[in-house]
Amino acid sequence: MENRVQFRKALKNDLNTIVKMLADDALGTSRERFESPLPSSYSNAFDSIDKDSNNALIVAILKDEIIGVLQLTFIPNLTYQGSWRAMIEGVRVSTKFRSKGIGQSLIQEAIRRANIKGCLLVQLTTDKQRPDAIKFYEKLGFTSSHEGMKLHLNGSE
Repeated sequence: MENRVQFRKALKNDLNTIVKMLADDALGTSRERFESPLPSSYSNAFDSIDKDSNNALIVAILKDEIIGVLQLTFIPNLTYQGSWRAMIEGVRVSTKFRSKGIGQSLIQEAIRRANIKGCLLVQLTTDKQRPDAIKFYEKLGFTSSHEGMKLHLNGSE
């Protein structure tokens, strides 16, 4: 990259670009709704994340353009003697900037912030339908140490 990628906390006016990135892959196309205007659920979620001091949407910026995003959540735990851990979710890089080291830089930024917070570990999940993502995270030092499980709810009760 000719210029250095910078990182900052996402702003509300970044939301359209973020949702566009979330929707721009095979899995995201089926579960996100990138339309104008965006469904209010995105704005509501952004507000909740923004108000929570243990949550952050971090964007990667190159020449004033948002080219990547991830959500970083800090979780206090009783396990590991009351330690903190960091959870990385929703990692996306703009299509035209994929395979240029942006994803690696985003993850390294998340790890840097987790270290500052004093976290004992950083965890993430990735869909089993994303074998390239699994290889990417393994290359960055993540290990498949646990079997992840999810239960989807309808959210109306």
